[in-house]
Amino acid sequence: MAFPPEAPVVKIVTVTTAFTTPQTNFCDLYEHQNTARILLPVFYSFILILGVFGNGLALVVIFKNRKKINSTTLYSTNLVLSDILFTTALPTRIAYYALGFHWPFGETLCRLTALIFYINTYAGVNFMTCLSIDRFFAVVHPFRYNKIRRIKHAKYICIFVWFLVFSQTLPLLIQSMSNEERERTTCMEYPNFEKIPHLPWILLAACLIGYIIPLEIILFCYSKISCKLFQTAKENPLTEKSGINKKAINTIIFVIVVFVICFTPYHIAIIQHMIKKLQYHPLCSEQQTFQKTLHYTVFLMNFNCCMDPFIYFFACKGYKRRIMKILKRQVSISVSSAVRSAHEESSREMGETHMTILSKPSNGKL
Repeated sequence: MAFPPEAPVVKIVTVTTAFTTPQTNFCDLYEHQNTARILLPVFYSFILILGVFGNGLALVVIFKNRKKINSTTLYSTNLVLSDILFTTALPTRIAYYALGFHWPFGETLCRLTALIFYINTYAGVNFMTCLSIDRFFAVVHPFRYNKIRRIKHAKYICIFVWFLVFSQTLPLLIQSMSNEERERTTCMEYPNFEKIPHLPWILLAACLIGYIIPLEIILFCYSKISCKLFQTAKENPLTEKSGINKKAINTIIFVIVVFVICFTPYHIAIIQHMIKKLQYHPLCSEQQTFQKTLHYTVFLMNFNCCMDPFIYFFACKGYKRRIMKILKRQVSISVSSAVRSAHEESSREMGETHMTILSKPSNGKL
């Protein structure tokens, strides 16, 4: 005997399968959006304010000392200009994070902000490496240094660095950076790049060229400078007081600090996740952890925008003196304005009191 209800049962199973399969395969990489939409805009607003102030101040000092420019100043100037360019892209990124990883500004602006972001990253790494090499020749090979240090050579090196940076970043303009998702349009997020063939190998190569090799060069320069200073101090204790030596060691120490704080967490996150992807397909929980880690390590990497002016502070002669002079002048102007305002207010109050006394009749009657 046949069972008539069989057809409806099949229909129910089909409908259930259609609804459950997508939900099973879906992995929400933005589960942390409620926290991120508060923290990330605050973090990036801090970078924007401090970055504009610090790099703007550095640019003012550079302009005032433009006649005394040397190779160290030139590398630092390019670093500052890269940071100022980067701050122009921050308002849209702040809005993006505040909207819960939603980009309402279109694909063109998304590509442009991504280009600016990567320009700042690669330019920062390369010019910090140039500064370290510059300090290395200043201390370890001072006789050769006079020839290499010439401003003409430094200009050519800066042009080459910018050519290298643009050759690394301009291909991004032909790559789609935004992606339409269920609740949002994301911009410059890692999942948007996953369709690129051999992505893990590309990112590992980028980490090698953009982080590991520059870090090895900087550490090599630091070790050679340290050995040279130790040897020189042993032979002649008076050389310990040399301004060049002290400036060189301070510059490279601070460059290493910037590398460790700003660039290391991001590149470690990328390297370990790409190695995982080459071995197996990461679980949803692993992908979520990686995405969350990227958002906060990228913030740390962008924080170099605020720390770069301190490199200029250590590397360039007279910078501290100029900064203190500018700040003292501003404080003096502010104090003078406050005193003048208080004096005018006091004079006005005394005048009003005097007029009130004169206007009162002597007998106390109207």
